Amino acid sequence: MNIKPIRNDDDLRAAFMQMKLVYQAQDGTPEADEMEILVTLIEAYEHRHFPIGVVDPVEAIKFRMEQQGLTPKDLEPFIGSSGRVSEVLNHKRRLSLQMVKRLHDGPHIPYESLLAAAWFSASLTGNAP
Repeated sequence: MNIKPIRNDDDLRAAFMQMKLVYQAQDGTPEADEMEILVTLIEAYEHRHFPIGVVDPVEAIKFRMEQQGLTPKDLEPFIGSSGRVSEVLNHKRRLSLQMVKRLHDGPHIPYESLLAAAWFSASLTGNAP
């Protein structure tokens, strides 16, 4: 096993090539240990160099609308009047906790997607739980 840090994209490609060789190794073997180490190194490099941004709750709602063929009218039971739905979809009104719960319980939008922006803001200000 010749493991080294992943410092650039060439190192990343080499790690993926090595991963292909040991990917289906039996648990408890040196190859399985090598695979676990490579996965950890690859994940660390990708998180550092290709971070995934915070999800915009409105984009999560629009994505679910597209997936399920929903119209703004279909969101009224979860958000409120057509005017309120329009305000939310146009970023003119924030989601209330009640709206978040209804959007999770109804069209099954994950809480993480609906609350991500609030959590991110709170973590920046030091107010996150």
